[in-house]
Amino acid sequence: MPIYEYQCGDCGHELEALQKMSDDALVDCPKCGQASLIKKVSAAGFRLAGSGWYETDFKSGKKKNLAGDGGSAAAAKSD
Repeated sequence: MPIYEYQCGDCGHELEALQKMSDDALVDCPKCGQASLIKKVSAAGFRLAGSGWYETDFKSGKKKNLAGDGGSAAAAKSD
């Protein structure tokens, strides 16, 4: 289940809630009691890695599509 972040539009209180994707968004602020919670947009806290993901599939040897792996060398060659 994902963790959603909310912020109250009235008092500014921030909270996190563990909810199912199918659950309705929270609206009542637990601090001030007003129905003014707004769901915030936040980044996911995970990275897909390991066997079975494209990053490691179809590669030979130790090659991986990781940020910083050959990116600066490739950019330097194209100059």
